[in-house]
Amino acid sequence: MLIGELATTSGLSRETLRFYEKLGLIHSRRLPNGYRRYSPETLTLVMYIRTAQQLGFSLSEIGREIPRLWQGAVSDADIAQVLQNKLADIDQRIEALQSLRDDLAARLASACPLRTPSSTSPHPATMADGSTRCAARRA
Repeated sequence: MLIGELATTSGLSRETLRFYEKLGLIHSRRLPNGYRRYSPETLTLVMYIRTAQQLGFSLSEIGREIPRLWQGAVSDADIAQVLQNKLADIDQRIEALQSLRDDLAARLASACPLRTPSSTSPHPATMADGSTRCAARRA
């Protein structure tokens, strides 16, 4: 199938397909007129890439698994492990974001948001003119 057909069938733009090809995620064969011809299996691969992206995988992560997929070297247990690892990664990022949120909320509740909650310094942000953010705010 030509790139236009693949774009229409997959719901992706031609630019996206060209980008996937540039990254080595998909391959085409060039016709004498320069057009790209994709095998019918490319549609399956493109749909896999889209699904994996929706599940939070980067194109780099997807690209590492594609050769194993086509070789049939990926079992259901392998896929489950990859998904479990991604879930653990997402949980870590959620935890880090929650910690950041808590820090921001604590700073907003303090008299001087620029001072870290554990800081005892009365002037955490000295400006070029010698004034401090918190002192200037109180004045």
